[in-house]
Amino acid sequence: MRATAMSNPILFAGRSLCAVLVCMAGTSGAQLYPTKPVRIVTAEVGSGNDLVARAIALSVSGVMGQQFIVDNRGFLGSEIAARAAPDGYTLLCYGAPMWLSPFLRQRVPWDPLKDFAPITLTVDTPNILVVHPSLPVKSSDELIALAKAKPGELNYGASSVGATPHLAAELYRVMTGTHLVRVAYRGSGAALNGLIASQVQIMFPNAGAAMPLVKSGRLRALAVTSLQPSPLAPGLPTLAASGLPGYQSSSPFGMFAPANTSDAVVRKLNHEIVRVLQRNELRERLFNAGMEVVAGTPAQLTATMKSEMARWGKLIRDANIREE
Repeated sequence: MRATAMSNPILFAGRSLCAVLVCMAGTSGAQLYPTKPVRIVTAEVGSGNDLVARAIALSVSGVMGQQFIVDNRGFLGSEIAARAAPDGYTLLCYGAPMWLSPFLRQRVPWDPLKDFAPITLTVDTPNILVVHPSLPVKSSDELIALAKAKPGELNYGASSVGATPHLAAELYRVMTGTHLVRVAYRGSGAALNGLIASQVQIMFPNAGAAMPLVKSGRLRALAVTSLQPSPLAPGLPTLAASGLPGYQSSSPFGMFAPANTSDAVVRKLNHEIVRVLQRNELRERLFNAGMEVVAGTPAQLTATMKSEMARWGKLIRDANIREE
């Protein structure tokens, strides 16, 4: 008869000791972590993701005893992080392009929900509906009326297919039943310059890019795309309260580790990153760049991703949006 762990006290005690030792080893590893520099893979230099990654890296390096180094890899960053060893020494700071790319491309070498261990949301920024000052509208209702009176004659500028400024404009077009024409630009800066030069009439840039141009009078802001009024755009009504109930668009960013990174390491990273994000000086720095800190739990980041994928995925499919 084969002995079971319960029927053999020595076997049972041995297995129990092994379980305790494994648990202690994991806890000890998390306590020692990090023992070498940590790489944060992110988007291009100068992007919002890059700014957030550098702000976090600088602050966390000072409290975790090792240098956190930003590695700008553009769109390849997600693939690099997904394939990295799950040891906490390669992290990913990215936003919607990571979790929406599977809807936009025929094939993506990662699964947003399976290949990453969420650590925390970092920041969020709404889009701003802006128009060229020469356009004779001062509200979303007036813009809708003008667009319906001149179907196909109003253009909106956007750069990357599937980026939030593009999706925000498409959502607006669908929900208002208007015929707005997309004009593609190579970058968000070029698109804004096109709007300032009146090559296009409408755009949905993020708050950090839009508000300085609004304050200088070079653009006119009509509404903010967050569900609630945003301190990043004081005085602006939301589109949801301007005749489009349920309209919502923003750009949340998150911090991730590769899947199967130990829970203890993820918890430690979450604790330290959230703690530095809540510092007044860092919150103010990011706010001045047009971003609001929204640090939270790994579960909150997962919920945000799932909500975004459901909402934007439907729009992408219904509007047949594909990367060019």
